Amino acid sequence: MSKMTRIDIIARPEKLEDLKEGLNAIGVQGMTVSQVFGCGLQKGHKEVYRGKEYQVNLVPMIKVETVVCEVPVDLVLDTARNILQTGRVGDGKIFVYDVADCMRIRTGTRGSKAVIDDEIVDDM
Repeated sequence: MSKMTRIDIIARPEKLEDLKEGLNAIGVQGMTVSQVFGCGLQKGHKEVYRGKEYQVNLVPMIKVETVVCEVPVDLVLDTARNILQTGRVGDGKIFVYDVADCMRIRTGTRGSKAVIDDEIVDDM
């Protein structure tokens, strides 16, 4: 069984399409995308709306989650950074975790074979 690694990428929403294309180009086969809100070290920022100043504590971001076992983790990290980096505060973060096990619900396949789409069956 190959080592499985989960990679969570928190990034600016406007970078999603570029990130999806970049990850697909290096062989990342699947991902889950969520709209999330958060703040980093800057703890939000102030904005003015109709002449009134207010504090924005939670910034809208996207979270892309994927599990890789054949694509090198460093390649995913480098690709994501090259696509997402603007040099401004709020570019995001990438978190890397070891995955102990996985199961494909449809077939009961476990481990890295459940992550790799070696048999794509269109049964929907």
